[in-house]
Amino acid sequence: MTVLRLARSELKRMTGGLLPKLTILALTMVPLLYGAVYLYANWDPYGNLNQIDAALVVEDAGATAADGTELEAGRKVADSLVDGHVFNWQLVASSSEAEQGVRDGKYGFALNIPKDFSANLVSPGKFDAANQAMLNVTTNDANNYLLSSIVDKLTTAVHATVAREVGEETANQLLTGFGTIHAQLAKAAEGADKLANGVDKLRDGSATLSNGTSQLRSGTGELLAGQTRLRDGANQLNDGTAQLDAGLHQLQDKTATLPTDTRRLADGAAQVAIGNAELNAKVQDVVGQLGAVDTGLHDRVAASTARLVAAGILTQEQADKVIADVDAASGSGPAAQARATIASDAAKIQQLSDGAAAVSAGATRLANATPALAGAISQSASGADRLASGAAALASGQQSALDGTARLADGAAKLDDGAAQLASGAATAADGARTLATELASGAGKVPNPNDAQKDKVSRVMADPVAVNNVSQAKAGTYGAGLAPFFLTLALWIGVFMLVQAMRPVTQRALASNAPSWKIALGGWLPFFGVAAVQASLLTLAVDLALGLNPAHPILMWLLMLAAVMAFSAIIQGIVALLGTPGKFVVLILLVLQLVSSGGTFPWQTTPAPLHAVHQILPMGYVVSGMRRLVYGGDLSLVWPTVLGLLGYTVLGAAMSTLAVRKHKYWTLKTLKPEIAV
Repeated sequence: MTVLRLARSELKRMTGGLLPKLTILALTMVPLLYGAVYLYANWDPYGNLNQIDAALVVEDAGATAADGTELEAGRKVADSLVDGHVFNWQLVASSSEAEQGVRDGKYGFALNIPKDFSANLVSPGKFDAANQAMLNVTTNDANNYLLSSIVDKLTTAVHATVAREVGEETANQLLTGFGTIHAQLAKAAEGADKLANGVDKLRDGSATLSNGTSQLRSGTGELLAGQTRLRDGANQLNDGTAQLDAGLHQLQDKTATLPTDTRRLADGAAQVAIGNAELNAKVQDVVGQLGAVDTGLHDRVAASTARLVAAGILTQEQADKVIADVDAASGSGPAAQARATIASDAAKIQQLSDGAAAVSAGATRLANATPALAGAISQSASGADRLASGAAALASGQQSALDGTARLADGAAKLDDGAAQLASGAATAADGARTLATELASGAGKVPNPNDAQKDKVSRVMADPVAVNNVSQAKAGTYGAGLAPFFLTLALWIGVFMLVQAMRPVTQRALASNAPSWKIALGGWLPFFGVAAVQASLLTLAVDLALGLNPAHPILMWLLMLAAVMAFSAIIQGIVALLGTPGKFVVLILLVLQLVSSGGTFPWQTTPAPLHAVHQILPMGYVVSGMRRLVYGGDLSLVWPTVLGLLGYTVLGAAMSTLAVRKHKYWTLKTLKPEIAV
């Protein structure tokens, strides 16, 4: 018995009547119903979102930007949403009404643009009052869970659009500010240059000032020393004038009776002069009389001797000798001494008289001048009082002046120190001002000064700095096309699984024959593969022609689907042939495991770690990966390992089927009467 005869025999049995034929037809349509209908229902759900009613509440009151521009961002966003027709937007008067509509299921969700939306958008212009603009979204997972995710994407897009527009305007203002800053910095650089020149002059002037204050400091030191000496002199003058004042007052007191005394002295001196004159006259008279006596004596002696000579009594010689003796006696005797004494006293008396007259004249003049002298002494005493007061005031003033000079010296020292610090600071300021001017000029060159075209371009870049250049090496056109590899693969597995509900993995007639086990196993598998191949072909035609999948490699996709049903049918037929009815449950379990581990919807790497091993072992994940490359386009080199793997699964299924044939050739009571049959 050949393999083809075994397969034809089973197919003839399955199509021997109308009902079996309808059954086979129905089984053939299972993948088409599951895969194609599901994909049809979910082919482009995002293209039909405009059939979902969504509440739109616009409460935005608008705002005025810093430049005076009126902004009504809320109305602009609402108009953009309505014109976009992504959802069937329904304008609602209040947020409470919209929330109630979402709660009742009237609306899928609600979007509320609050009153301060525009105000918050322009708030970054005020650094102390910046707030984020909010979009309030109300969803209800009781309406639909996935709708919340779709709404999140929508609001994210709205957020990005509004942020980009507002950011572009803000960036434009910022760039305009840069231009203003550039111009102001240029002016500041010019002013800083003038400031630097002025500070240079200040530095030179402060250096001159420092030299002058140094000289002032030295001069005030000398002034302080001179002022100290002047104070000491003033103190000495004060002491001297005090003594002079005291002495003049004593002199005034002592000379108070001087005019009277001098007048009495003058009068006494006049009397003395008169008495001395009278005495001198009397003495001179006596002296004259004594001279007359001497002369008379000489004359008498001469006359006598002449008479004696005449008488002859005496000779002439004797007479001359007598005369000479008398003259000698007159000149040397006591009388002569008396005369000499009287003559001498007469001269002295004459001098006394002359002196007394002079004293009398002087005393008179003194008496006459003494009143003026007393007045002058009184005036001198009064002047000495004033001089003493002035000297005291001078001494006090000189002390104050000395104190002031000391303070002046201290101030001059501080001024000199300050002038030195000013000179140093002015030099530093000159360097800093020059550096400031240089840096401002350099900074002005570095601050952007964009023109209108540049501002527009840069503001767009700043508002949306990151642009995603999405280069898709393989892209699914629609949501349904994205799910197609998974659901087509799943439909093929389910289609083969449904075949074991009506077709026998191994016929009893074949088991009773003498054919080799592998032929019986292969003959039992070929009907499964044949019907599954028809399922795969119909499914391919439906999704390509009816749904418009338009795979990148349609022929290769069909061949891969045939390879998939070859492996699936071999594994399922082998498991059910080996295990019987429990094998159907095993196939169902494998279906469930592959549903969650094949990575048909989310990447398989996101599943729990234990399912990673399941993905690596079971075939559906590999078929899904290969289908994606053939449907969307991609590196085909990764498809060939999948095909080789499917061949390996086919061999594994054939081995299990062969083992099942060998096992079931020996009939048991369970073979005749199984414990369970499904």
